[in-house]
Formats: sequence, structure tokens, C-alpha cells
Amino acid sequence: MESLIPLLLLALGFVALILGANWLVNGATSVGVRAKLSPLIIGLTIVAFGTSLPELIVNVFSCIKGSPGLAIGNIIGSNTMNILLILGVSALVWPIDVSRVSIRRDIPVGFFATLIIALMANDFFMGKDQTIDVDWIEGIVLLVCGFAYLALTMLKKSPEETGEDTQEAMPWGKTILQLVVGIVGLYAGGELVSNNAQILARNWGMSESTIGLTVVATATSLPELITSIVAATKKNSGIAIGNVLGSNIMNIFIVLGVSALITPLPFDPMMNKQLMILFAANILMLLFVFTGKGRKISRWEGALLTLGYVGFMWFSLAMQ
Repeated sequence: MESLIPLLLLALGFVALILGANWLVNGATSVGVRAKLSPLIIGLTIVAFGTSLPELIVNVFSCIKGSPGLAIGNIIGSNTMNILLILGVSALVWPIDVSRVSIRRDIPVGFFATLIIALMANDFFMGKDQTIDVDWIEGIVLLVCGFAYLALTMLKKSPEETGEDTQEAMPWGKTILQLVVGIVGLYAGGELVSNNAQILARNWGMSESTIGLTVVATATSLPELITSIVAATKKNSGIAIGNVLGSNIMNIFIVLGVSALITPLPFDPMMNKQLMILFAANILMLLFVFTGKGRKISRWEGALLTLGYVGFMWFSLAMQ
């Protein structure tokens, strides 16, 4: 019973985060259109970053409040959910066509991002003996990699990514209102999630990293889940997989990079098992792309991915 109120406040925080991120992205997109930014620039910066805002806000607040253990668990859990559950459910709704540019660029970068955070978390580069964490130097490296990926995407634009600009700017009053309400929603949501996640971790006898890996990661990935399912129902599989791959890359390079600049991010070596599952999910996704007819993730493959996420959650909770 003592966990009921923190759980309700946690849920309220997630709602505030998701709505706040949506309003802020809408307002920022309107400003971008008024500033005559290209659809590509708007998509790669404002919209792409928007689905990672909940993870970023939760990590930043947790780091500021002295609970950085949530940070890496949140990202590992979110990225695993993106591949196994979100791609799986999206493929169940409609088989996903994978573009050549995703195979050549986004999937390899996603593999590299997962590899580099695994090496950093285990002090492969720094060789520190006292603690196992991701520090501010490694945070800068992650941010540089993130901006390099954005630059590569903008400079090496594929014909598959072209499209006409159908966006229209909102009136200035509505634009400013969405920006302000979005910022307030993100702030309030971040406060509620970070505070109540700590309370639940203590009440349930779970570590911060496990709470981040399961409860927080699942909820902060809801924007990606909703976006991908809506795209799949409209048979727009390019958005579905692009949303997942882009979010995974941004989560590691940008979200963890910013978090590590605030405070060193401790890593529990037990989470190497979850990192291996994330690697396996990436490999499974690639295998599914190249098996069967064409570059597709079929419905039965989507079912296997979804079952894989159920297994991941069971394993993560059983390991606690």
C-alpha cells in the first residue's frame, strides 16, 4: 500500500513527460518551419530528438538528484524494448520494409553505439580500477559521435529520404503556448519520475539500475512505441524502423553523453548480461532483414521479437 501513491505519481510523471515532449516538438517544429529550415534538418534535429526527450529528462534529473544508477539501465532497457517490442509489435501490425540506407548506415551505427557504451561501461578505454563508470571524458566522446552521426546523415542524404515539405507553421500564439507548456510538462514529469522511481526502488528492494532497466525504460519508450505503431497501421514501415534505429543511436550518444557530463554514471557489472541481450537483439534484427523475401521483417519474425522482449523482462526481474 505504501507504494501505491509513488506508483500513481510515477505514472502521472510519465504522462507529463510524453505530452510535454509532444508539445515541445510541435512548437519547435513550427519555429523551424518559420525559420525556413529544410524538412530534413527539422526531422533530424527536432523530431528525431523529440522521441528521446523522456529518456534525457529522466536521466538528467536522476543525475542531478544523486541517483545516476538509473541512467545506463534506462538506456539499455529502452533500446532493447525499441528493437524487440516496438519493432516486433509494428511488424505484427504490418510487415516492415527496411531501406538500403538503414542497412548501410543506421544499423551499423547502432551496432557501433552499443559496442562503444559496453566498452566504456566496463572501463575498457580508461582502465580505472576503483570504480566502473562512464565519466565526463567518455561523455564528450559520445556527444562527438552523436553529432558526427547527425552530420553524416545530413551530408549523405539518400534518395530514399527525400520528400516534399508538407508542414505548416502554427500561429505564433499557439507556437509559444506549446513551447511553454511542453517545457513545464517535461520539468514536472522529470521531477515526478526521478523522485518516485527512487522511492519505489527502496520499497521494492530493487536497485536503481533494475528500476531504470524495467519500469522507467518501458515508460520512457512509449513515444517510440506509439509513433511506430501508428506508422505501421498506415503501412509506412520506413518511419517505424527509422524511429527505432534513430532513437537507439540518440539514446546512447546524446542522452548518455549529456548524463555523463553531469556526473559519472555507475555501471553494475551484472548488467553485462542485459548488454549481451541488446547485442543479440541487434543481430536478430539484422538476420530477420536478410532472411525470407526482400529486406523485410515479417509478421512471424515480429512475433519472435515480441516474445524475446517478454523473455528479457522476465530475465531482468529474475536477476534482481
